[in-house]
Amino acid sequence: MVENSGNGEVSEKTIFHYFQDGDVISGTYEGGEIERGTLIGVVHKDGSLDFRYNHVSVNKRIRSGTCHSTPEFLPDGKLRMHEKWQWNGLERDSGTSIVEEI
Repeated sequence: MVENSGNGEVSEKTIFHYFQDGDVISGTYEGGEIERGTLIGVVHKDGSLDFRYNHVSVNKRIRSGTCHSTPEFLPDGKLRMHEKWQWNGLERDSGTSIVEEI
């Protein structure tokens, strides 16, 4: 995690693991304020992602939302994802994040 809106729960301490099988993306994440999280979605022909995420925070709060992520390939060959996300449920806040391959 490189950057996140103030109303997000992930941080630089959150580590994501992504997996791709054809045009389906899945993943897990944890660390910082996140005890455990999962995501599932699709990869579009332009390389962008649309997915849903769910997690349990260290305070045992269950959260979910949707995200659209656009890839950027860095000069060192690593991947940076520019994300626009929105919480589900009563709190429909939205925000942006930048996630970078380590």
